[in-house]
Parts: sequence; C-alpha cells; structure tokens
Amino acid sequence: MGVPAFFRWLSRKYPSIIVNCVEERPKECNGVKIPVDTSKPNPNEVEFDNLYLDMNGIIHPCTHPEDKPAPKNEDEMMVAIFEYIDRLFNIIRPRRLLYMAIDGVAPRAKMNQQRSRRFRASKEGMEATEEKQRVRQEILAKGGILPAEEVKERFDSNCITPGTEFMDNLAKCLRYYVADRLNNDPGWKNLTVILSDASAPGEGEHKIMDYIRRQRAQPNHDPNTHHCLCGADADLIMLGLATHEPNFTIIREEFKPNKPRPCALCNQLGHEKSFSMSRLFLLRFSSFHSFIESILMQVADDPELSILFFLQGYLTESGFVNLQRVQMIMLAVGEVEDNIFKKRKDDEENFKRRQKEKRKRMKRDQPSFIPGGQFSPQALGSGNRSSPQTISNPRQAAFEMRMQNSTPSASPNTSFTSDGTPSPAGGIKRKAEDSDSEPEPEDNIRLWEAGWKQRYYKNKFDVDASDEKFRRKVVRSYVEGLCWVLRYYYQGCASWKWFYPFHYAPFASDFDGIADLPSDFEKGTKPFRPLEQLMGVFPAASGNFLPPTWRKLMTDPESSIIDFYPEDFAIDLNGKKFAWQGVALLPFVDERRLRAALEEVYPDLTSEENRRNSLGGDVLFVGKNHSLCDFIAELYKSSTTEPVDMPPELCHGIQGKLSLNENALELQLTCEIKYLSDITVCELSCSINFKDPQFNEDFVFKAVVLPGAKKPPAVLKPGDWEKTNNNGRPWRPQLGFNRDRQPVHLDQSAFRTLGHAMSRERGQPGSGMYSNAAPLGAYQGNPYRPLFSGQPQIPKLLSNLRPQDSWRGPTPLFQQPPQRYDRSSGAAPLLAWNRMVQSQNAAFQQNQYQGVGGPMNYPQRPEDRLDRGRQVIRPCMICMLVSPKSYEF
Repeated sequence: MGVPAFFRWLSRKYPSIIVNCVEERPKECNGVKIPVDTSKPNPNEVEFDNLYLDMNGIIHPCTHPEDKPAPKNEDEMMVAIFEYIDRLFNIIRPRRLLYMAIDGVAPRAKMNQQRSRRFRASKEGMEATEEKQRVRQEILAKGGILPAEEVKERFDSNCITPGTEFMDNLAKCLRYYVADRLNNDPGWKNLTVILSDASAPGEGEHKIMDYIRRQRAQPNHDPNTHHCLCGADADLIMLGLATHEPNFTIIREEFKPNKPRPCALCNQLGHEKSFSMSRLFLLRFSSFHSFIESILMQVADDPELSILFFLQGYLTESGFVNLQRVQMIMLAVGEVEDNIFKKRKDDEENFKRRQKEKRKRMKRDQPSFIPGGQFSPQALGSGNRSSPQTISNPRQAAFEMRMQNSTPSASPNTSFTSDGTPSPAGGIKRKAEDSDSEPEPEDNIRLWEAGWKQRYYKNKFDVDASDEKFRRKVVRSYVEGLCWVLRYYYQGCASWKWFYPFHYAPFASDFDGIADLPSDFEKGTKPFRPLEQLMGVFPAASGNFLPPTWRKLMTDPESSIIDFYPEDFAIDLNGKKFAWQGVALLPFVDERRLRAALEEVYPDLTSEENRRNSLGGDVLFVGKNHSLCDFIAELYKSSTTEPVDMPPELCHGIQGKLSLNENALELQLTCEIKYLSDITVCELSCSINFKDPQFNEDFVFKAVVLPGAKKPPAVLKPGDWEKTNNNGRPWRPQLGFNRDRQPVHLDQSAFRTLGHAMSRERGQPGSGMYSNAAPLGAYQGNPYRPLFSGQPQIPKLLSNLRPQDSWRGPTPLFQQPPQRYDRSSGAAPLLAWNRMVQSQNAAFQQNQYQGVGGPMNYPQRPEDRLDRGRQVIRPCMICMLVSPKSYEF
C-alpha cells in the first residue's frame, strides 16, 4: 500500500523528477509483426543494469482492467501479462538482471490489511452484481432491449493470493515465458533472471528490497549499479531512497482519472468517445541525502512533511527508532493538537465555500446558447481532438444566433435554473438535487470542539478517556508498530507474527513516557503457510479457492472459527467521505484458534494441495550463452545435494547459494496456455534454485552510501542558484537522462505542415487541424517539387513500409546548385528565409490538389508530447521537412 496523494504532491512540486519514457514500438511489414531488438542501445539515452518487477502491480490490471473489457479466460490473462512485461523490458532493457517478484505470504501485520481489502472486494463485487441485476430488470420492465446475459463466472480478484491454483498456474506460465525469451530474444542473451513466485514468503517489493540489501553487503557489489523498479505504490519511493543507492529509478504508469470503463450491462466500450493510450514515465532521484536536503529546504513551512523526511539520521538510524526523540517531537505536536484540528476544520470550510461560489459563478456565467457545427467554439492547443462539423442549416443557425443576441441580459438579481438559463419572474423553487451542498457523513467525534478526546475513545474504543491503563496499552502497541514498520523498510521483517491489535490510533498527546518502552521483537518467528494465510484473509464468498473441508470451516454454523467470517460488516468512514477510505470493522483472527481448527482438516489435503501449501524459494534462469550456464550444468552432472556458493565473477557480481532444482532438466517445458507451443529445453536454457546471502538475525544493514559510489548530477534546481545567479546564466532543467540533450523547437508553419497530412485521430485521414490549408507546395523559383493530381502531398515517413524508389523528398539545401540572380528578369533569388515566408503565406490558401487525406495517419507533434505511445516526428531544422529516417518512438 502507498502513501495517499504523496506522489501527486511530489510530482507537482518537483516536476523535474519525471522523465517521459521513449518507447520503441514493434513494426509491422506485410502483415508480419517485427519485434523490437532490445539488444540495441536504450532509446532513453541511459543504460540500466537491473530491472525489478513488482508483479502484483502487473497482474491486477491485466486480469481485471478498469479501462477495457476484461480477458475472457485465464489464457488471455497470461498473454496480457507477457505483453506487459515485454513492454517494460523494451523500455528499460536491463543488461544484468531481471528480478520478478510476486507477493507471497505476508507478515501477520500486513495480513490484517489484506484481510480488509479482500472482504471489501467481495462485498463490493456482490453489491455490483445485485445493482446490475436491478438496473437490467428496470430497463427490461420499461420495454428496453438488452443483449442476452452471458452466463459466466465472475472473476474473483481474490484468487490473486498465494496458495490458489491461479497463482500456481501463473508461476508455471512465467517459467515458460522466461525460458522462451532466453532462447529467442537477443536482448535476453546475457541476462540473469530471478523469479520469486507466490510460494516464496514476503511481499513482492520487500523481497526486492531484501535482495538489494543483501547484495549491497557483499564485497563484490558494484556501488554504481543502475536500478530500475516497476511499481505504482508511493511507498516504493521511500523504499528506493532507503537503499541509499545513488542510481535508483522508478518506472510507473501514468494515472489518468475518468478513464472510460466498460458498460456493466454489455461489457463494451464506446458509450463515450474517449480513448487514450497509457503512458509510462520514470522517476529519477539523485543520491538520498541530496534529495532529502533539497526537499527539506522547501518544505520547512510544512511541519508534517518536514518530520516525514527528517526521519533518517535523527529519529531513526538504519531503521532503529530513537524513542526519546520521538517522544519529544510527539509531545510538542500534542501541545498544539487543539489548534491543528481547528485549523483543519477552518480550511475544509473555506474550501467548501470557495467551491460553492465557483459553482454558482459558473452557472451564472454559462451561456444559454452555444452554436454548433462550424460556428461552435473550439479549444486551442494540442488537447483538442475534435474537428469542427459542417453546418446542416446555416440560415437557421444564423437566426438562432441573432435571436440570442436580441435576448435582454439578465440583471444581477435574476435567478437562474439548473442549466444556467434565467428563470421566469419570481423564480422557481430549487430542487434538492440541484443543491450546491453535498451530503456529509455524520461525524460524532467533532475534533474541532471541546471534549474531542473523550468522544474519540468512547466511540472508537468503547472506553472512557480517563482509563489511563487502556490508553497506555494502545500507545505501547502503536509504538511497537512504528518500530516494526521502520525495521521492515530498512532491515526486513522483524517479526512474522506481530500485528497491531486495534482499528484506530492514539493521539500525539498520549505519547508520554514512551522513551523506556522496549522495541525488540520475538526472534525465530515463521510465516504462515499459503493455505493458512488464505483462511486468515479470505471471506466465505471466496472459499471456492480452498479445499472442501477447509471451506466448510467458513460456512458451518458449528465451526469453532465461524466468527472470523462475518457475512456483513460495518465500515466506519472515520471522518472521510468515501467508503474505500473508511475502516472495515472486521474481527481480528486469533492465530492459536485458527491453527487448532486447521489441525483437524490437514489430513484431508491431497498431494497437489500439499505442494501448493508448502513454502518455496527463488529460481534463477540463464541462457545457453551466459557465462554461468556451464557452471550450473556441471552442478547437475555432479548431483550434489549441498548448496554451492555462486561465483560472482560469472554473474555480474551477484552472490548467493545455488541448489539443484528437480524440475530444471525436463526435456520439454509444457505451456499452460493452449495456443502457445511447448519449449524444448535441452541445453538452451537452465534454471536452478537461488537463495540470497544469509546473515545473523542481529546483523544490521547500514543505510549509507557505499564507498566508491559516484554521485549523479543533481536534477532539482540548486537552492543557492538565485543567490549566485551563476554569472547571469538562466537555470536550464535537465531533459531526460542526457544532460547534453538540446531542446528542439518547431515554429507554427512546421506544425501546419505536419497537421495538413497527419490525422489527429487514427483511422481518420485528413482530419488534422489544418487539413484545409495547403502544405509547403510548388512555388516558382523554389526547389520544392510541384504537386500534381494524385501525387502524395508530403513524402512518406517510414521507408521500410514501401519501396525505396518511391521517396520523393526535396533536395537538401547543401546539395542544391547555387542559384544565379538574373537582373534582366528582376526576380530575386529565393533564399531560405524568403522560401519560409512564402510557404507560410501560401499555407493558408486552399489546396486544389488535396486528396482524401495524407499518406500516413499519424498524430502531429503536439499530441506526441502528451502520448509517447505514438510516433514522434522531427522535421529537419533547415528545410523544415521530414526525412525518411527522422522518426523515433
């Protein structure tokens, strides 16, 4: 889980940390799709060493997407996951390591969070199904026509949990995928791949961080390794900074709100025309300390953010909390808690007042008549995708415009209806749904009023605020949680069985006397087994993923743990507005009772279920050309049973223990997807069990920059720039990862040239903003080739899609013969700037040779700045025309 709104705040305040990905797309020739050669240099002008994939951030959007119809079956889901990984690999192109981590069994503290999410998902799914049936019945009762309801089982996203058959099949498919890429993709030739599937305990992102920490502690680790982590959670930013690696990049997908969603009745898109391709971008950071210092200089006016970024080095040291300093800060905050709550309430009321005034102002200023067709107003800029429509009845449109102008203007005291038009004399009573005020959830605490602490403890904990013993118990548990979380981020899981036993937190003023509280945890704890975790996090509605006798414990009224699985539960909004922000009031699972109940049904497990219920580990894959392949083959020939140290000189300095994998030498790797062929493994690729370097439980991973690490150039603007002004030179932000990249600017004539023949929307030739304007055409005395009927207006852009002799581009200026000035004719030579002026003036003339549309349907340059999934075309800066090889993706 991430930090709510943290990335939004960070990206808005420091936009320089975001770099849009340059993505090279596969080409298609004669109906054959040509994949991208990932062995070539990275088009983002930076080479990455290691790519880490938090696979759950890929699995969820591929199995149940929100912006397109869901896959029909499990095979389509797997293929969608493969394609998403291919896309990420094409962008990053790691040269050393690809680490794919799927969430395994989580610590007990995180299981409560997973339990809440899964119960919510089940409840919301059932409510959505009931609502769909209700709407369907209403439409049919009114005589509406709907497509026949397809009888299919609803995909339960709760199956994306360790121990289910779906996750077991996913692990098999990923092993097939890795073997296929190692055998066939040249970009994977010398790559080491580590797959940590759902059988390996731990959350995906923390398994990745644990791997990085343990490799950093080895003497052969390269301190200048360039890491790239894929994930959308904001806490990955914290995790990346906590590693203190100088080169750490995060790739994530752009969040676009209000995306079109499939209709709940017909499962189709198209009810509103709003399609866009998702865009990926990179977050780049300089070293930990320089980044933190840059932020602290500019958030000094925000105490909460200052405390958040001041943790390292003052409140904590490598994840160990200094409780004495925490107590000092929390008590200082507690002294002004009353003022904080009152100020927060005042800010909310002021915001609501401004929004209400804004809505009234927009209704008052909204025109009552907006002409359509060619007279309709068009938005300026690249964001406008619509093209003006022709007028069907111009006389009627002109009459309506004249009548609108003759309508007397409304006085300031005139009342308006809900659509912005003046209401009749005397006005009408406004309906309830037209009210500007939105219903607010009931708040029984009222933190801004006196007596808030008494009301809080009485409503949330059902105890009196004067119960000092209970408050101390809550504070002690909360301090333990603070220590556990920070240890989890910096050192790994401190305890697999600890959890916070309350739904709510104490106040800052309650943190008195915490300096002497112990911060150690029980050692030697073990994680749950996969099926045991399913019993701890699944609702009864998802019991179909469990063995029959285990499932019965969720539904049988006589079950000893039936109280763990309520059919309905309350959600406390706790001052929030939306249900997903509230607190699900679920009973906590008692581990001892759960294990006692499971002992009776363990004998009912089959051999396959016992295999899925066992804890596994990581698997390492290499191709036949990898330097480690021969070493692994020799291990299998020796049939050794003891783990062997991995030679770091054969694998880019990676260290760990290797042990034989009983399934690694299968002659054929069978694919679980029906329409994909099996892979013959023999001597093409090999796999072996891999285990990270092990350390004592008391070992402390130092959160420091390693010796020999080179500090990358600062991305953010230096704080002392305004003071020195750097000899009067303006500050120039870095574009991309190349500090020497020079920005290129196109003037308006170039955009008109591109917009003439390039469609703004795919599949609609000639629909550009300037499609009615003539391009740079034939003018007497200039070198441009004249246009004749049926001849393309501008040269085609992709040379690999047509014969080379079809190129009809203009001759570059440096290859043109010198022009002589003929004084007798009086015609001045057309120099470059004269040709540009003529082309700009003639561009507004109607082109009598214009055909149906341009030769290629590619968006013009401003759209490509917003959508890197489309082609970026860069005309020559001298002749302002497009050359056959001046494109990139």
